[in-house]
Amino acid sequence: MPSTRSSFRARRSSQRGFALILALVLAILYFALIELLMIDASRELGEARRFRSRIIALTLAENGAELAAKQIVIVTETEADADEENAQGTMTGEMRKTPTATGVSQFTIVGEGESKGNEAIRAKVTLNGHIEGTQIKIVFAQHTQ
Repeated sequence: MPSTRSSFRARRSSQRGFALILALVLAILYFALIELLMIDASRELGEARRFRSRIIALTLAENGAELAAKQIVIVTETEADADEENAQGTMTGEMRKTPTATGVSQFTIVGEGESKGNEAIRAKVTLNGHIEGTQIKIVFAQHTQ
């Protein structure tokens, strides 16, 4: 007949093994969860960078169009170009105006912007319209990326 001491030791030893296995499984699950959170955070950071670059590129394109448009009221000018660069990126603008005999001038303004950084994105703004006397009317605006 086995002694009660040896069966107690065997049971206690198996409980220790079970606790060790359980601790290892929980540690592996914990580290897997941490890794999933890091992957998700990295993906979110990439999306935030791309969004920021798109907004900056659109803003630069609009600023380029404004730089070119400030020459629109000068009657003798039929073309105006503008190029600027800052810490956020580069902007360019072109204005083409076609005067007519009726006094109404058609114009097209194109502004382009490119953001700097890890996610360099380009954007373009096109404005079409006409000038009647001193009134400037934009008929069509298009934003593209």
